Amino acid sequence: PPPRSTLFPYTTLFRSPKFYLPILYICGGILINGIVHRIIARFFQAKQSAILKNSHNYKKTSTVVTLIQSIIRYVIAIIVILLILSVYGVDVTSIIAGLGIVGAVAGLAFQDTLKDFLAGIFIIVENQYTVGDTVEIGGFTGEVTYLGLKTTRIKDYKGAVKILANHYITEVINYSMNDSLAIVEVQVSYEDDLNKIEKTLRKIATEQRDQIPNITGDIEVQGITSLDASGIIYRMTAPTKSMEHYGVERALRKEIKLAFDKANIRIPYPQVEVHNE
Repeated sequence: PPPRSTLFPYTTLFRSPKFYLPILYICGGILINGIVHRIIARFFQAKQSAILKNSHNYKKTSTVVTLIQSIIRYVIAIIVILLILSVYGVDVTSIIAGLGIVGAVAGLAFQDTLKDFLAGIFIIVENQYTVGDTVEIGGFTGEVTYLGLKTTRIKDYKGAVKILANHYITEVINYSMNDSLAIVEVQVSYEDDLNKIEKTLRKIATEQRDQIPNITGDIEVQGITSLDASGIIYRMTAPTKSMEHYGVERALRKEIKLAFDKANIRIPYPQVEVHNE
């Protein structure tokens, strides 16, 4: 009978470690990557289940999960490549040493970029801000439209976009982390009945609590805050959703004006008296 190697010319190749070990390393890397990704996803899923979707903390957690999974994917890929090279007799230790030298040179050449990456990671991990938040950075106020590991983009209400390198961001004022407060001050005449004024304001606070959108708590009548030259100033406050206080203030002023007109309560304004002799 003919030799076995003639009938099966590829038998030796299939049995060679140079053939099957790279395949095993690649399959093992894919398997480990999938398992690690599932573990990370389940670990953070328990935290996300208690957080409202699209909220500040939910978006932050999702960003952190994506970042960690991406880093792990690259680490596993590098390890698999080094293992495959070692199968074919390549000196992996020299490559690792060479990568260390190249990394040191690259670190000096691109130190600002590395600073941006590290700053971007800290911004995400420390929950300083995320996409959709309204922030003030370096005197520029606007909504965060993009948050990357290198740069942050902020758009103000006029549409102007400011792009900042992350390592230059040292101080941030975040207006979206907590509820806002609507503050309305109204001036009334000294001649009007104070009890009547306060009763009218309290009625507005009770009736409009569930009528004006974006109010998150009770409307409070804080009372007289100033005795001005031309009138008495009352203050009302209402907690609102983040950055929604402007709309609530406008709605409250409208309701106050309508209620005052109905109750014949005067809002003083500058007047000039002219006498003809």
